[in-house]
Amino acid sequence: MAEGAGSGPRLSELLAAGRRLWEEVENGEEPSSGAPGVQEKVRQGLEALQRAAAMVAQLELFSENEDVEEIASADLKYLLVPALLGALTLKQVDLSKRLQHLESARSHFWRFLQLCSSYGLGSFSLPPGSPPAEEGAGSPGPSGPAAAQASLVAMASNRQAKIQRYKQKKELENRLASMRSCVESGQADEDQIREFHILQIQRWINTSLEEIESIDQEIIILRSRGAAKQSPAPAHGTARQVRAPMKPFILTRDAAQAKVFGAGYPSLPTVTVDDWYEQRRRQGVMPGQSLPQRAPGITDEELQKQQQEKKEEEDDEETLQKARNWDDWKDTHPRGYGNRQNTG
Repeated sequence: MAEGAGSGPRLSELLAAGRRLWEEVENGEEPSSGAPGVQEKVRQGLEALQRAAAMVAQLELFSENEDVEEIASADLKYLLVPALLGALTLKQVDLSKRLQHLESARSHFWRFLQLCSSYGLGSFSLPPGSPPAEEGAGSPGPSGPAAAQASLVAMASNRQAKIQRYKQKKELENRLASMRSCVESGQADEDQIREFHILQIQRWINTSLEEIESIDQEIIILRSRGAAKQSPAPAHGTARQVRAPMKPFILTRDAAQAKVFGAGYPSLPTVTVDDWYEQRRRQGVMPGQSLPQRAPGITDEELQKQQQEKKEEEDDEETLQKARNWDDWKDTHPRGYGNRQNTG
């Protein structure tokens, strides 16, 4: 049985303290994991487990070249040190160091799974030693029906593995619950103690696999956000034509009004409706319908008369007849006809 030397805490005490603090954080009633009391427990738990990991390495308790039968039953529980370190590392809430905490927790979980794989504890595929690169980096992946079929097969296989892990987890929790009281009371024999520790290791194998999968997804998201912040923003001129800002002006109906308002407001330029429309059409702001072209030498009054005549020609028969009757009436009734008030 391995224990630390000297007057400091023993290895078993450090592991027990780290596990107890993790359970208090995991099952605590605090409304937020960022509460000062919770984060203080996280800090203390990490400190105890880091010291325990250093003692395990110093004592050389585990080696990838030996079998699980060569490990003493009382020492099996120390295999959980890196898994507990990973779980407590994830409880830290400093957002500025979130990516660093994720990578550190993943490293602890992966070290635990590597040890378990070398000892043949559990049947699982060891994940990659580092998180995947950002999606979309490098050469594009294969496409087409074959790639889509392979992706569907991978998704189905992943889903089946998750279902299997969930069933194993529930079964392990039930078996651990039935054995815990016997082991913690000191009434269990060595075989029962060994089985209890192996069951705990197998439960943490499932937890570590789930945590690594979740960590990898979060790391990809955080890295893509960082890349988006560092990339320069596209130039606005390439997406939209830049137009010069318009200066204030007075809009008039015709040239005569432009002269009148121009005399009253000399600080502001004046334009007619026709000029303004043409100006805006050239700038591409308004649709490109062409305005009626004015022949040289034609005044605004003549142009308006021509437009009115054209409109009358396009009107229906009733409007046209009213216009003709009005013209006839004006021919037979001179201007001022019927006005008898000012006659002397």
